[in-house]
Amino acid sequence: MKKIVVIACMLSVSLMSAQEIKPKYEKAGELVKVTFFHENGKVKEQGFFKDKKLAGTWTTFDVKGNKTAIAHYENGKKVGKWFMWSNDGLKEINYKDNAVASVQHWKEANNIAIK
Repeated sequence: MKKIVVIACMLSVSLMSAQEIKPKYEKAGELVKVTFFHENGKVKEQGFFKDKKLAGTWTTFDVKGNKTAIAHYENGKKVGKWFMWSNDGLKEINYKDNAVASVQHWKEANNIAIK
């Protein structure tokens, strides 16, 4: 009986790992668009590669499909404004020369003026 339980556990683990959703790769001109998925089938992360380096905009999502981050890369290096959403608000991170130049934390209570 003990052997049957061990074999059943081993089979269930191998079946679960076999059901992992593989990334999707698509050619988009000079770029390769890649999409990674959560176990529930929803998009986890989506972005581009150029010459095997991160390029352009990358977007990350949680398991429910909510956007959690927008990042920008140029020739594999972090550039520009990144945005990261969490329960306590929005972080705006500015990158210059592949290093953090500034960070701004926006909370729901912050008033934003719009012209």
